[in-house]
Amino acid sequence: MKILGVKFVPLNETLEERLQTLAAAFWTFTFAFGDFCGLLLTAYLLLYTKTIRYLLLLYFLWMYYDWDTCNRGGRSELWTRLTKNNISLRLFCNYFPIKLVKTVDLDPKKSYLFICVPHGILPMGAMGLISDVLDCKKLFPGLDMRGITMDQHFKIPIFREYFYSLGLCASNVESLRYLLSTSPKSPYTGRATILAVGGAAEALESIPGTYRVLVKKRKGFVKLALQHGTSLVPVVAFGQTDLYDQIYGPEGSTFRRIQNYIRRFIGLAPVIFNGRGLFQYSFGIIPKRKPITTVVGSPIELPKIEKPTSEEINKYLEKFIKHLIELFETQKYNYIKNAEKVTLDLL
Repeated sequence: MKILGVKFVPLNETLEERLQTLAAAFWTFTFAFGDFCGLLLTAYLLLYTKTIRYLLLLYFLWMYYDWDTCNRGGRSELWTRLTKNNISLRLFCNYFPIKLVKTVDLDPKKSYLFICVPHGILPMGAMGLISDVLDCKKLFPGLDMRGITMDQHFKIPIFREYFYSLGLCASNVESLRYLLSTSPKSPYTGRATILAVGGAAEALESIPGTYRVLVKKRKGFVKLALQHGTSLVPVVAFGQTDLYDQIYGPEGSTFRRIQNYIRRFIGLAPVIFNGRGLFQYSFGIIPKRKPITTVVGSPIELPKIEKPTSEEINKYLEKFIKHLIELFETQKYNYIKNAEKVTLDLL
């Protein structure tokens, strides 16, 4: 039904579909604006409450004590189990829906670095690996799945606890070194660290129907993997870039230069994007209801080299890129329409 050019949600939409849309809206809002809301809520509680402000001061002491947890493997299973299995996350994954596909079995006693592409405006596809609602534990038994997200999420009072409850860790060298070098706690015997290597910069390249991946200049993950002898696993989230439209400025344009300047200043990609709303499909921040299939490829075994040279890093980066392209080309016909016209564009 259209009114004044706006396409509205039909009245006969099921309750399940409405709840899925609400869950998608909550998740999107939390990741996109949670930090800002956390700061506003903290300021309000400090300035305009009489009793809660003192509890908040105690919470600040807890934050000080807990400050480095995001660099030390994140919260334990006891603290993450409820959030990673709750009905809200299940509704969110069913909204698109998100599906998780493995191509080979992984050794449950080893450490892996999952490199997820593309990042998209928001990395929705990674939720299939981070959460427990898509039987990730059955597909990859024994592996403690730890997602990587921006450091600043863990510095914001109150809202930081939501990111912790998903088992997420900080995106910095210290955090990654810890995850790649430390054995997980029981009941896990191995670990998979999930990294969207393109990060915020790659969000600027997210256009429906395209797969533009920033990986050629991102050599840090290869260096870390070599230093710890960690296997690299390519992961492709098919459909990830189809969830939003955005105003796109090509590299070198004035608009892109402004975006890059803001991104370097705040750490977030200043994308101007458009999805849908709660009751209409024409505009809003909620992602479009389009399927995402997260395909986990086979691992690339790396030797352990304490001080890898530039030549060795480049060698294994090229090997990873070749493996990533092979995964994309062999799987794209299962998940992309007109797949013969779509290629993986490595930047």
